[in-house]
Amino acid sequence: MKLIPLPAFSDNYLWLLHDAAGQALVVDPGDATPVFDALQRLGLQLRAILVTHHHPDHVGGVAALRDATGAPVYGPARETIPEPLVRLQQGEAFEMLGLRFAVLDVPGHTAGHIAFFAPEAEGGPLLFCGDTLFSGGCGRLFEGTPAQMLASLDQLAALPGATRVCCAHEYTLSNLKFARAVEPDNQALRDYQQRCEALRAEGFPTLPSTIALERAINPFLRTREAAVAAAAQRHDPAVNPADPVAVLAALRAWKNGFQ
Repeated sequence: MKLIPLPAFSDNYLWLLHDAAGQALVVDPGDATPVFDALQRLGLQLRAILVTHHHPDHVGGVAALRDATGAPVYGPARETIPEPLVRLQQGEAFEMLGLRFAVLDVPGHTAGHIAFFAPEAEGGPLLFCGDTLFSGGCGRLFEGTPAQMLASLDQLAALPGATRVCCAHEYTLSNLKFARAVEPDNQALRDYQQRCEALRAEGFPTLPSTIALERAINPFLRTREAAVAAAAQRHDPAVNPADPVAVLAALRAWKNGFQ
């Protein structure tokens, strides 16, 4: 099984997964062109299109890909996605490319955002989490609440540590700059930042990350850590450091304006 991040727009990744028989799926194809190019270059047949949420940079290429290949589209039950669509929510699952994909409800960035989790993927579990979890960060709260985002991130943080985190944007370096402002003494974070800077300097993606790594370096998964809570309170003295929802809300507001 081969996992390929296809760059699109200025910082998106469209995730392409294919098997040795040339059967493929793509996740969050906001632009059809890179997908068509990869299918032709690698001699692949598109068997499924997975969508995590409704934003245009995730669904813009869905109709063209579906019409050209006949591939079914799997997406969130409660969001406006181009039809026809297999609508899915927490607790449901489907099989594709010999893998079972469990569906997780992860609202926060959008109200009906979902993620796809393949626990038995070759090379380690796979998580396609859209814009809910980024390496070193999380999505902006466009439609959901801090409490929803915390619950979503808690659910993802509870996945096996070896789970590969396939998020949809190359935001890692800017996220780590913020994370270092929150936890300047976090050695794992410092080491990871150096690795990611080296990867980007060579033109390589920083992704996928892993759940174990994100637990160690991502402030939005570490809202119950004393150092993270204290940093949030220093930024906003009104924050109760014992309340992880308040800590997450403060971190997200801080990150929104962070330079």
